[in-house]
Amino acid sequence: MNMLTDAAVEQKLHSTSNEAAIKMRGKDVTVHYNGKQALFGVNLDVPEQQVTALIGPSGCGKSTFLRSLNRMNDTIEGCRVGGEITLDGDDVYDPRIDVVELRARVGMVFQKPNPFPKSIYENVAYGPRIHGIARNKSELDQIVESSLEKAALWSEVKDRLNEPGTGLSGGQQQRLCIARAIAVSPEVILMDEPCSALDPIATAKVEELIDELRENYTIVIVTHSMQQAARVSQRTAMFHLGYLVEEGATDKMFTNPDDKRTQDYITGRFG
Repeated sequence: MNMLTDAAVEQKLHSTSNEAAIKMRGKDVTVHYNGKQALFGVNLDVPEQQVTALIGPSGCGKSTFLRSLNRMNDTIEGCRVGGEITLDGDDVYDPRIDVVELRARVGMVFQKPNPFPKSIYENVAYGPRIHGIARNKSELDQIVESSLEKAALWSEVKDRLNEPGTGLSGGQQQRLCIARAIAVSPEVILMDEPCSALDPIATAKVEELIDELRENYTIVIVTHSMQQAARVSQRTAMFHLGYLVEEGATDKMFTNPDDKRTQDYITGRFG
């Protein structure tokens, strides 16, 4: 007879509850820039189809951790990443991993909208073209339309697809960059302060979009805005001086954090 210990039963019940599966996992992650340590032994799980917000004062390591998830730190000279980061259990720093393919699976939206100096259509079509996702023009047209729809931009630009993406408003440009990221069918979308350059109306649109996108994507967002983290995320991780202070359900983090530094940051005592 197969007997389960109490602990195993507890674990089984826990794992079959409605808790989300882990999409990405950081284990003892360290980052050095030219010998200077920026992250110290960070352990953080990113649950599937949820929004995880990274908060903390400037220079605390949240963007550094975010950029480690799709190896954007590889582009910085003198940067060295230690520990382990996995996507669906696979080590993203394995030498056999194709970085271009990784960044298609783990897309990125930057702080400042950065559309290519091309038409709106070409901005979105660029990724599917280089990755060979579309077999013909009609498939490409469908991907462009679907990506712009998912980014809540189609109705605003469908009659001007040949106009330059740089001619859109700031908020529209950021949604175009989100459409561009979506076009290659990523599994994870990383957002580094995606609303910091936007006005309140554009910010509200992007936040609404983030909420819709999490039905199909795993999202990690770095934000300076406590209100934004509270509004859009289900999990929150607090960073300070390169360390992960604590992480947990957003509701708990904002109402009853375990660490005084989190409480002090959220209430504006430092930051």
